Amino acid sequence: MKTSFIATVLNEEKTIDALLNSLAKQTKKPEEIIIVDGGSTDQTVAKIKAFQKKHPELKIKVFVKKGANRSQGRNLAIKKAQNEVIAISDAGGELDRQWLEKISQPFSDSSVEVVAGYFKGKGKNVFEECVATFTLTVPHRVDPKNFLPTSRSMAIRQKTWQKFGGFPEEFSDNEDFVFSTRLKKEGAKIVFVPEAVFYWYPRENLQSFTKMIFRFARGDALAGLRYAKVATVFGRYLLAFALICLLPFYPFLTPLIIMLAVAYLLWPIFKNYRYVKKWPAFFFLPLLQITTDLAIMAGSLAGKKQKLVKKV
Repeated sequence: MKTSFIATVLNEEKTIDALLNSLAKQTKKPEEIIIVDGGSTDQTVAKIKAFQKKHPELKIKVFVKKGANRSQGRNLAIKKAQNEVIAISDAGGELDRQWLEKISQPFSDSSVEVVAGYFKGKGKNVFEECVATFTLTVPHRVDPKNFLPTSRSMAIRQKTWQKFGGFPEEFSDNEDFVFSTRLKKEGAKIVFVPEAVFYWYPRENLQSFTKMIFRFARGDALAGLRYAKVATVFGRYLLAFALICLLPFYPFLTPLIIMLAVAYLLWPIFKNYRYVKKWPAFFFLPLLQITTDLAIMAGSLAGKKQKLVKKV
């Protein structure tokens, strides 16, 4: 099955080499590699072109479309592709050596329209390992029957992409989740292949992690997704606020508040420590839980505001 590999990039000079090198090491090489740059101001494009000269056998094509968001860049790349199967990933990580081989295998069945690969974190330290557990779908939460493809690790037939209208260009965050939700809802045949692994590089510090979660939450609000999750986050903080306000009048609530606070801080450790198993995680996991919740609330409010402004 002939396959085109596509990716979108923007200011990825720190990670683009890793992605390209992992493509060169694939057990099955793509017939072409198409990369759309959204207007990088660093050395991303220069690095791609340098790699292109070293590896002419990979047939790398790079297009620059300034201001293009992820959806626009991805749709452009697919339009330029010459093959039926489109394998999709992003910069910011590297592919397992057998990624393309594994993610393209199910298309030997003509009824398969989309393949969802998997992704794992590749952190350099304990903090980044903890970030990965908050950002990615960890193994114990994977539901193979309902696992949705994401742009980190997926493949799709070009005719399926056309049938479903491509990635939604009105969204620049969580666009892949919006697209995948539509695929699932409208009955596309999706196969999950956990062996097709993309190794993601987690955010290096709390500031960049917070910005990422904020963008995700804003994207969800703009797309009208994950209301239940957001409501749960707001709900627990509203409950905490209400209990603290009542404390001066009902001092007997103090043990309950302490118990709930301790449970809240221990909860992320209980959920995710099994994937880190290093003592600094006892500090980082609760910190990331608080940061995640605050970023989700702020991002959701920003997305709602942006949505209202658009309507006006």
